[in-house]
Amino acid sequence: MTLSLHRPFAALAALVATALLLGACASSPDKPTPSALVDYKEQLSVSRLWSAQIGPVSSPLTAQLSGAQLALASANGLVSVLNVETGAEAWRFALNTPLSAGVGTDGNRLSVITKSNELVTLADGKVLWKVKLPALSFTAPLVAGGRVFVLTADRTVIALDGASGQKLWSQQRAGDALVLRQAGILTSYQDNLLVGLSGRLVALNPSNGVSRWEVTIGSSRGTNEVERLVDLVAGVSRVNNVVCARAFQTSVTCVDAQKGSNLWTRASQGHVGLSGTQTALFGAESDGKLVAWNRTGGQVLWQSEAFRFRGLSAPAAAEGQLVVGDDLGWLHWIDAHNGQTIARAQIDASGIAMPPVPYGKNWVVVTKSGLVQALRAN
Repeated sequence: MTLSLHRPFAALAALVATALLLGACASSPDKPTPSALVDYKEQLSVSRLWSAQIGPVSSPLTAQLSGAQLALASANGLVSVLNVETGAEAWRFALNTPLSAGVGTDGNRLSVITKSNELVTLADGKVLWKVKLPALSFTAPLVAGGRVFVLTADRTVIALDGASGQKLWSQQRAGDALVLRQAGILTSYQDNLLVGLSGRLVALNPSNGVSRWEVTIGSSRGTNEVERLVDLVAGVSRVNNVVCARAFQTSVTCVDAQKGSNLWTRASQGHVGLSGTQTALFGAESDGKLVAWNRTGGQVLWQSEAFRFRGLSAPAAAEGQLVVGDDLGWLHWIDAHNGQTIARAQIDASGIAMPPVPYGKNWVVVTKSGLVQALRAN
């Protein structure tokens, strides 16, 4: 969880100072000690199905599942597509350059963004095209409808032709100089492109970038640029027409994506995304507290203190199971009704790099060392 600036020159000095400050905090002897794992009543038995290795993975890289294809990328630019059922490699391609964001795929084309601000689109293990972007990006491209959509750190949304890389349109919003150095919101709802722009969730027409509606999720606060930072973080929960999203260290909000209206907002000090079911919404606070809210009205259903300061990933809910990873390399299965642990498995000590990826009753987890492992809990 770090910050970045899109303003040049003078802003660079502020960025360096901020990075030094955050680094000092991370190495402070006063850093809270992660909670020890508590005993629990095992209700599920976890089995390991397959493993693969893709090379070191760092935030904000994520995996994306399309059909039976699991697309991943390592921090050093190794792009891989695996069969999610068997772990067998369909193809891999070494870009040999560090990545800042990815991956996005529609099952045919796959796009990533390099640290040199280049959008690269591949298919079947070959590079189709490359395009230089006007700014940094930490958000995985959205590949959909024959197009590739990109959200850059200067809050510009760009649409490109998926076959050629030709720019179709771009829209930019003014915002604070500071942006989060982590993935923002870039997803879809019906025929809308949903984008997080500062503290607003905005629905754009994917054909021309014109705004259809926008809802405030988080508001700026504080007296300096760091305290006033407001951004939306990747990982929304959508059930029917209700989309729920998190504003960095500020709030959790659910909106009616059909009408573009705010349904409810609750204060929440978190920096990772959300997941949910028809009735509940799940999120992790920055101190490791796990929280469940009523999806309809936002009332807190339960809170778990069992993972304090363990560095939780965003939780993932699917097929009646709720799963969350931690920085110490453990994957935890949680009873979605009361927050109690019902199973756990240690993956590796490097830590869980991203939210677990569900497919059917199985889960794929990726560690910071690049271990990719599929598990099943029965």
